[in-house]
Amino acid sequence: MNEFSPDVLQAVARDREVQLTTHGRKTGKPRRVTIWIGTDGKRLYIRSGQGMRRHWPQNLLAKGAGVVRLGKTEVKVKPRLVTDPAEAREVSAIYRRKYGQFVLPSKPDEPLTLGEQTTFELLPVEDAT
Repeated sequence: MNEFSPDVLQAVARDREVQLTTHGRKTGKPRRVTIWIGTDGKRLYIRSGQGMRRHWPQNLLAKGAGVVRLGKTEVKVKPRLVTDPAEAREVSAIYRRKYGQFVLPSKPDEPLTLGEQTTFELLPVEDAT
């Protein structure tokens, strides 16, 4: 199974923001955004606080690939949309530990927040070289 290197996981735990490059679902042009990222020590997660209103989550889903820039390192990734409410709330807890009061998680008896609805696990992509 392909996993992220310890260096990548440490960078995600340390860095407050990363650059995500997706390709436009209509134009095909590269689009770069600065986003927050979280890790549980094994997996990487990103989310859109504004839900699917933003272009980057739409592009990421449509194209099925992106590139995360951590400092000078670029990591090719593919997204897995988190659809399990319990997992989405777990990611909220990861984000809250890293980013504090800016992350407002939902409670189990409440609907998911926009960020929770657009939570992605990033999976590593092996180069076909």
